[in-house]
Amino acid sequence: MGGQILLVSGPSGSGKSTLLSRLLADFAEETYFSISSTTRAIREGEKEGVNYYYVSEKEFKKGIDEGQFLEWACVHNNYYGTPIAPALAALEEGKIAIFDIDVQGFHLARKKFANFITSVFLTAPSREELRARLQKRGTDSAEVIENRLFNAAVEMEHLKEYDYVIVNDDLERAYESLRGIFVSMKSRAAFSNLNALAANWNIKI
Repeated sequence: MGGQILLVSGPSGSGKSTLLSRLLADFAEETYFSISSTTRAIREGEKEGVNYYYVSEKEFKKGIDEGQFLEWACVHNNYYGTPIAPALAALEEGKIAIFDIDVQGFHLARKKFANFITSVFLTAPSREELRARLQKRGTDSAEVIENRLFNAAVEMEHLKEYDYVIVNDDLERAYESLRGIFVSMKSRAAFSNLNALAANWNIKI
């Protein structure tokens, strides 16, 4: 496989969707965004095959049994998983496959593709800032928000396991950090066409 994986984790409300949408727009030809499957209900403004593949719990569990997911988890009583086939196809094409998955999924993906993954944890600067963002979004009940905050704190305990941590206290600054990581991935020697470069220089490496 000639491609790589950019794996991004972080709590709901950290700005992942906004930042990744911008990155994908800037590097559309070089990337593949892994669309997850989920059993949760579709939200207003979301689209099938764009935000998620929305499936029944029965269908999702069938996919688990058949090994169709790179990783999967049950979060807030809903199942989420990353279909493996399209991601593998993108890697074969030499693209950078971008995964937006939680810490549990990160651990599973790292076991399978450790040599291909560059990992980023994206977070709000504080618990209270994250709470304010979730409340402003207006899509979750107070109970769900508290549950999200608890889970965010648990995930934050795994920060040191990631290659990079981005604190999204300024959207432009956070994007430049993410963009810089992406650009550096494209220059990694292990995935660059070094044989062609060596031929241009008439050397052996």
